[in-house]
Amino acid sequence: MAKINCTVRQASSNVDARHYDTERLREEYLVENVMVDGEINMVYSMFDRIITGGAVPVNEELLLSAPDILRSDFFTQRRELGIFNVGGPGTVRVGDEKFHLDYKEALYVGRGNRDVTFSSDDASNPAHFYFCSATAHKETGIKKVSKKDAVVMHCGSLEESNERTINRLLVKEVVPCCQLQMGMTELNPGSTWNTMPAHTHDRRMEVYFYFEVPKKDAVCHFMGEPQQTRHIWMRNEQSVISPQWSIHSACATHAYTFIWAMCGENDDYSDMDWCEIPDLR
Repeated sequence: MAKINCTVRQASSNVDARHYDTERLREEYLVENVMVDGEINMVYSMFDRIITGGAVPVNEELLLSAPDILRSDFFTQRRELGIFNVGGPGTVRVGDEKFHLDYKEALYVGRGNRDVTFSSDDASNPAHFYFCSATAHKETGIKKVSKKDAVVMHCGSLEESNERTINRLLVKEVVPCCQLQMGMTELNPGSTWNTMPAHTHDRRMEVYFYFEVPKKDAVCHFMGEPQQTRHIWMRNEQSVISPQWSIHSACATHAYTFIWAMCGENDDYSDMDWCEIPDLR
């Protein structure tokens, strides 16, 4: 039986968040222990009821069973699921089907697919499966996706310290998703800023998962209202919850990669409200 840890986070008000100190900010929005050997760890957020978590199978297969908060017979009974492998090669089994995922490959699992399990090819180099899940209104199937299948956008410049490639993998142009969208943004060497100029989107929330951050380095994630910004220092393989009223941007001491996941009312990627850099406070 897989060790599964699930915590629940309540939605927080933008007005209340103005008064949070560093410790409270981290308690509300930062997810620190995403990847733990031999465990599945997840957070259920009341912001659009997204689930974000990680699974690290080492010596045995891990079953993604439904935590108590779902009150369901199995995890995807009323949910869709997006999975990225950010570790060694491994396999996701969905029912009787097996999907082998190498580094930075992804899998979309639609509603109604029972018995999702995770395994690693090599216990000495285990897979690190990062996943997000949103409620789904219909059954949409299963599809493996790699970067060659993605909708690719090249943004920014080295002069602005934000030259990056946005790989939109689990989006409606690629998979038949309901509301969940996921992608991966890779920063070029020498660039450290992401999602700048910043933006918000009232019609959906977002989660960022940072990885490829060297051990001696860190990411400073910026959040909060555009005129009430806050920051959270983050390490490798940690995620952060971004409410719909919050910007979500970061600068780091080294180039890095992050996976973004969105869910909410609107699945239009370009639906956002831009924040001019001189207006940020």
